[in-house]
Amino acid sequence: MLQHRVGQLETWLTVYGRSELTGQQAGAGRKSTVLGRKLGGELLKLRDAQGLTQPQAARHLTATQTKIAKIERGVVPVRDPDLHALCDLYGVERADATRDRLLALAKADRERRRAKGWWEEYTDLGDLLEYIQLEAGASSVRTFQNQLVPGLLQTPEYARAVAVADDVWEDPDHVDQFVAARVGRQARLTDGETLELWAVLSEAVLRQQVGGPTVMQAQLERLLEVSAMPNVKLQVWPFEAGAHASMSGPFVIVGFEEPASTDVVYVETASSRLWLESEEDANRHRGLFDSVRRKALSPEDTRARLSSLIKENR
Repeated sequence: MLQHRVGQLETWLTVYGRSELTGQQAGAGRKSTVLGRKLGGELLKLRDAQGLTQPQAARHLTATQTKIAKIERGVVPVRDPDLHALCDLYGVERADATRDRLLALAKADRERRRAKGWWEEYTDLGDLLEYIQLEAGASSVRTFQNQLVPGLLQTPEYARAVAVADDVWEDPDHVDQFVAARVGRQARLTDGETLELWAVLSEAVLRQQVGGPTVMQAQLERLLEVSAMPNVKLQVWPFEAGAHASMSGPFVIVGFEEPASTDVVYVETASSRLWLESEEDANRHRGLFDSVRRKALSPEDTRARLSSLIKENR
C-alpha cells in the first residue's frame, strides 16, 4: 500500500510538477513532442496501474530514473527494446493490441523527430512550428472553424490580414514568415503524399470581412476552387441551422496512417496553443466533428452556397 502511494505521488509530481520544466531543464535542451507526450502519458498510466515507481521501472531497464521521467514526459524517443521491456513489466501481453499500438506510436514519434523540412527556416514562429511539423507528417486533418478560414485554405492576402490583426506579430518580418509558412503548408494538399482535409465552417467564416471585400472575394473563390479537389471535403454550417454541438469553439483533429488512437487534437485560445493528447479527448472531438458534419450543408450544397455568396459580393 505504501509503495502504491509513493507511486501515486511520483505520478502527480511527474504530471503536475515536473511538466513545468523547460526543454533545457528536461534534458540536454530537448523539448517534448506531441506524439512523445502521448506515448509517455500512456506508459505512465500503465505503470501507475501496476503500483510501480519510476525507480522500479528504471531498474527493469537497467537505466536511470531520469530516463524513465524523460520517456514519460515525451522528451526522448523510445526504442522498441525498451518499450517491449516496459510492456512486459506493466503486464501488457505480447499479443495485446495495446502493445502494437504503442510500438506504432513510438515509431511514428521517432520518425517525426528525425524529419527535416522546409519549416525549419521559420525560426520566429515559436510553438506554431510544432503544429506545422506534425501536420507535415499527418495523413488527415479534420477541423471545425467558426471564425477563420483554415490555414490550409487561406489565400496569402487573407493570411496576412489575419497576422496583421493579431498583435502577437508586431514585427513585419515575423508577419512575412507567418504568411510564407502558411502558404508553404498548403503544398500538402497537392504533393505526392496528399493530405486528406475535411473542414466544416460556420457561415460566419464566409461573411466576416477579413482584409476587406476584395481580399474576402478572392478567398471565397479560393474555397470554391479547392472544394472540387478530390482530397478536400468542405461543408458549411448555415446560420439557419441554429445551435450545434461545437459552439464552444474551433478545433483541429490531426490523424496519421498509424492506428487511429494516434489522433491528437489542436486547440488555439487567446493566450495559448493546446494539444489534447488523450484518447478520451480524441474520441470527444471526433464525436463533435461527426455531429456537425452530419447536419451541415453537403459538399454539393456548400459549393452552391459559395457560388451564391461570390455573386452576391460582385
